[in-house]
Amino acid sequence: MPIRRLPPETVNRIAAGEVVERPASAIKELVDNAIDAGATRIEVEAHGGGLTRILVADDGCGLSAEELPVAIERHATSKLAPDADGLWDLLRIHTMGFRGEALPSIGSVARLQISSRAKGQKDAFSILVEGGQVGEVAPAAFPGPHGARIEVRDLFYATPARLKFMKSERAEALAITEEIKRQAMANESVGFSLDIDGRRVLRLPPEHPGPQGRLARLAAVLGREFQENALEIDQTRDGVRLSGFAGLPTYNRGNAAHQYLFVNGRPVRDRLLQGALRAAYADFLARDRHPTAALYVTLDPTEVDVNVHPAKAEVRFRDPALVRGLIVGALRHALAGAGHRASTTVAAQALDSIRAQQSPFPGYQPQYQPGPSAAGFSAWREGGWTPPTQRPMDLPGLSEVSARVEPSYGGELAEVVREAYGTVAFNDRPPTDYQGAGAPFDPIDYPLGAARAQVHETYIVAQTRDGMVIVDQHAAHERLVYERMKGEMAAGGVARQTLLLPEVVDLDPAEAERVVARAEELAALGLVIESFGPGAVLVRETPALLGKTDAAGLIRDIADDLAENGAALALKERLEEVCSTMACHGSVRAGRRLNGAEMNALLREMEATPHSGQCNHGRPTYVELKLADIEKLFGRR
Repeated sequence: MPIRRLPPETVNRIAAGEVVERPASAIKELVDNAIDAGATRIEVEAHGGGLTRILVADDGCGLSAEELPVAIERHATSKLAPDADGLWDLLRIHTMGFRGEALPSIGSVARLQISSRAKGQKDAFSILVEGGQVGEVAPAAFPGPHGARIEVRDLFYATPARLKFMKSERAEALAITEEIKRQAMANESVGFSLDIDGRRVLRLPPEHPGPQGRLARLAAVLGREFQENALEIDQTRDGVRLSGFAGLPTYNRGNAAHQYLFVNGRPVRDRLLQGALRAAYADFLARDRHPTAALYVTLDPTEVDVNVHPAKAEVRFRDPALVRGLIVGALRHALAGAGHRASTTVAAQALDSIRAQQSPFPGYQPQYQPGPSAAGFSAWREGGWTPPTQRPMDLPGLSEVSARVEPSYGGELAEVVREAYGTVAFNDRPPTDYQGAGAPFDPIDYPLGAARAQVHETYIVAQTRDGMVIVDQHAAHERLVYERMKGEMAAGGVARQTLLLPEVVDLDPAEAERVVARAEELAALGLVIESFGPGAVLVRETPALLGKTDAAGLIRDIADDLAENGAALALKERLEEVCSTMACHGSVRAGRRLNGAEMNALLREMEATPHSGQCNHGRPTYVELKLADIEKLFGRR
C-alpha cells in the first residue's frame, strides 16, 4: 500500500477534530484569544446550542488588516517569539493560547468571519473563511474603538459526520455555560456576558483583582452561599503558591462538579485535585459527599507542561507530589482554623424543614384567623370564648416535663470536665474579649452561648446574645473524642501487631513497585511491608487498631489509591474509621441526662476543638438560629 501525503484541507479537518470537539471547545479557544489580547469585557452569544451561530466580541487590542490573513493560517501565532539564539521555547508559556490552531481549525469546519479594529487605528476590516476557503480582507463596520468580533456559523457543516455525535441543543448550551463560568472564575478582572438563543444567562461585571474580587466573582458564579461558607486559602511552598477558597465540610454536595482547579490562570481538569480534596476532607465527609472548592495554583511556567492535551484542558506538573502535598496541607490548615464553625446553610435547611412541616401540602397559604381572646377582653365578655372548666395545670399532658431547665453557668465546670472527659479542654474563665473592668461576665457571650435546657435527653438548647443554639450532644462529643484520639495517635505513633506468618500479596509488577515505594509512609501508619520479588509484596506487620484484617485486600486497595490519587488513602481511611467507631462508642450517648455544668462543659470544649461543627460523617453537630430567623417563624417580621 503506497504512502500518500494528505491534502491541507484534510489535515486541517483532522486537527479541528482534536481542538474543536464541540461548540463549547470553540468558545473556549476564542475566549482564550480575547484574554490574551488584553480584553476587559467579553460578550458571548450562542444559538442552537452553538451549532447554528456563535459570536464572541471583545475590547482587546484587535487585529490589523495585514494580520487578519495570517491569523487564520495554521501554526501562526503572536504568543511565541524566538529568543536571542533563535530558539522557540515551549516551556515558558505565559498565555492561554500558543499553538495558532484555533482559528484555522474552526474555519476548516464552519463559516468563520473575523471583524476587527486594531488599537490606535481608524479603520476596521474583516475576513471570511468557509470550510477552509479563505476570502479577501475587506473594510467592515465595527462598533467599538478597538477589539474583535468573531462569528461562527454552521459549525461542523463541512464535516457532517461530526454532527451526528453532538448532544442535544440543551446539553451543548449547558456545556457552553459551564465553560464561560470557568473562564469567569479564572479571570475576575474581566467582565463576561452570555446570551443563549436570545436569553440572558450570565452578566458578570469586572471585579477588582485580588482575593476579595475573586470571592465576589465566585459568589456570583457558585452562589452567595459559597461566599458565606468559604475558607480562604493562601499558602506557598518551594515556589508554588496555592490560593483560592474551599467550602466548610458541612457545606458539601452530592457530586464533585463544584471542584475547580486553575493553573497559572488556566482552567484545567486534573485527577490530582479530586484526590487531594478527598484526602483533606477525609475526616469530615462520608464517601458519597463532596466538598466545594476553587483553587488557584501559581508556579514557574517551566515547572508545568501545558502542551500535553490538544485542547489544553490538562497539564502535567514536574513535581506532582509537591503540588498535592501543598493542596492537602493548605486545606487542612484552613479547616483547623475554622474551629467549631458550621455552614450557614444548616440553619436555613432547619428553617425550611420547619416551614415545610407547617404546610399541609405544597403551596398551601393559610388565611390568617385571629385566635380566641383571653379572659377579661371583649370576646370573653361577648361570649365568643368560654374559659375551660379545668384549671390549666389539670389539662392532660400540660404538667409533664418535656425539657429540663438548668441554672446558669457555675464555677464547678472544671471539676465536671475532669470527671466527664478526662481532660480540661476549656477553663472556667470567660474569654478575655468579654472581661471588662469590674463588669460581670454573661456566659451567653460565648460563641455557643450558655446552656439553658436539655430536650428529650438528646439535644442541648443554649442561648446566645442574638439567638439560640441546638446541639446534638452525641454527635458533638463523638467529634471531640475522635479529635483527642487522633492527637494521641499522632503523638504516640500507631501501634503495630506482627503477623505470625507474613502474608504474600500478588500484584501487577507496576502496582507492587508503587506500593513498595511508599513503604516508609505506610510504616508510619503501622503497616510494615517489603518487596518479595517482581509483582509481590510481603506484609509483616499491620496496625493493631484494625485487629484481624484482610491484609491482601488492604494492599490491593492501597495499590488502587496510589494509581488513582497518588496517595495511600485506603489505610488512613480504615484507621480513621476505626477511631471514629471507637469515638462513637466512647462518647456521651443520646438519652443520657446532663446537668447544667456538663452541658456548658461540652459547649466550651466544642469552642476550643477544631472541626467540632460537624460529626465524623459530615453532619452538623449544632444548629444556630438567629433571633431574626425565629421571629420570621412567628410572623414578627
